[in-house]
Amino acid sequence: MTKVITYGTYDLLHQGHINLLRRAKELGDYLIVGMTSESFDRGRGKLNVRNNVLKRVEAVKATGYADEVIIEDYVGQKIDDIQKSDVDIFAVRRCREKRMSSIVHFN
Repeated sequence: MTKVITYGTYDLLHQGHINLLRRAKELGDYLIVGMTSESFDRGRGKLNVRNNVLKRVEAVKATGYADEVIIEDYVGQKIDDIQKSDVDIFAVRRCREKRMSSIVHFN
């Protein structure tokens, strides 16, 4: 089974988020979505998040693409999550080009 992970805040879920999730899911069999917590966002200076983490998790789950949603609480957690969950692909969206890029293939 190929595991894919991607991260984001996913506030005010929109078509760009949905496209990212769909494309990430297409890269493998199991998609883990890491979602930033309110405290993590505040610590990074991201003060304009409107929905709390529970509403954001519900919205991402409602898309049907995420097999698992985890909460990102600290700097460096991505590495821990990738190792703990035995992830094969770390997927991100290139903001300017608006397309999916799988950056790192593990294993």
